Amino acid sequence: MRRHLRMLLCMCALAVAMVSGGQNVKWQDLYKVKKKDTIYGIAKKFNITIEELQNANPGMKKSDYVLKKGDQLLIPFPTMSKVNTPAQTPETARPTTPSAPAAGKKKEMGVVRVGVMLPLHNVDGDGQRMVEYYRGVLMACDSLKAQGIKTNVQAWNVPIDANVATTLADPAAAKCDIIFGPLYTPQVKPIADFCRKNDIKLVIPFSINGGEVAKNDHIFQVYQSPEQLTAVAVNAFMERFSDSHVVVVDCNDATSNKGTFTTSLRKRLQEKGITCSITNLKSSDPMFAKAFNTTKRNVVVLNTARSPELNSVFAKLDILKKSSPAMRVSLFGYTEWLMYTKPYTEYYHKYDTYIPTSFYYNPVAQRTKNFERTYRQWFKSDMREALPRFAITGYDQAQFFLRGISTYGSAFKGTKQQTTYAPMQTPLKFMRVSDGGMQNVSFMLVHYRNNRSIESISY
Repeated sequence: MRRHLRMLLCMCALAVAMVSGGQNVKWQDLYKVKKKDTIYGIAKKFNITIEELQNANPGMKKSDYVLKKGDQLLIPFPTMSKVNTPAQTPETARPTTPSAPAAGKKKEMGVVRVGVMLPLHNVDGDGQRMVEYYRGVLMACDSLKAQGIKTNVQAWNVPIDANVATTLADPAAAKCDIIFGPLYTPQVKPIADFCRKNDIKLVIPFSINGGEVAKNDHIFQVYQSPEQLTAVAVNAFMERFSDSHVVVVDCNDATSNKGTFTTSLRKRLQEKGITCSITNLKSSDPMFAKAFNTTKRNVVVLNTARSPELNSVFAKLDILKKSSPAMRVSLFGYTEWLMYTKPYTEYYHKYDTYIPTSFYYNPVAQRTKNFERTYRQWFKSDMREALPRFAITGYDQAQFFLRGISTYGSAFKGTKQQTTYAPMQTPLKFMRVSDGGMQNVSFMLVHYRNNRSIESISY
């Protein structure tokens, strides 16, 4: 039976996945109800019982439920009792046996087999975030159908206390072309070793510790450490502001960890002979103004990413510009500043602000609005208020990798030369780590221009 991968992963369905760690979430289709469809006819079409259809879509059990054209229904696989011949047996319903070696696994021609091994539950924040990520993956798979890219998705609920060996024993796991996960560091090595053995690409989508990416050539590590991002941010600053005067503002924040950036930056500025002044947030307005250059562009850098100190700096800059309106001022900030766009967008534009980041969620972009509308239609809820948006992260990552695998097969490495997908939020670009796997090195500056436009400058 042909498998469409547009799945409506509602929380009722996820309640089943919550019951046991490593459980496989299996649906054969997401069916869009047509005119004149009946519940009986849909069940018969997919060789399932009405009860099975209702169990997969709990809303159908309500006394006032009416089947309507355009409704989206999850179609489960038929129970084993209904499977009479080998030809009717869905692959995901085969009895569990030890995984076959890579050389022996059979793959469906023209189909990218996708595995998701993440905590897919509603027990805590980790599970809820990963459910949203998974929904984004499913939306990408649905979108890719229009590009002629067929996908087959298997998802395993792998919570923090999961027995990973049990998950990997599922025969469907060894048949994957790519697996997204895991979320937890202790699970990385066993899953990565399994992927290397079975020639599967492993995408680690979020932050983990350890250096497995340097040891295993099947790993794609998306997360970049703070040290990596600091180094590339300093390089981007030096490239863009080599002819400017730098003003470092000491914000007296004992909790800040941004001293690594300002220290590295000041060292590079000194090496290149670029002028730099240091002032303090508590300085009087005249003393604050003395740190600025009247002829060059001034680039202001804070040694904290906190909102209260940023707000105070804006107030001081307002006073400075009022007394010296011709003075040129830009701000160079931190990724955390993207969380403050609602209160500070006007200030970002006013002071020509640059924010270094590995992602950019643009709520006013039409593409983002369309995605959010579709997400709301599918899942009857809004995305979580988080940066980056987890559903869009899943969508971008799935688009990037599944397009790449469909085009290049096992030769896909995620390099800039192989990339054709324009991301909505989360750009990706990979480089080899010594003799190991691939590390994401994508980086951008989000520039809030004085003319109220926003540009994304990729590196």
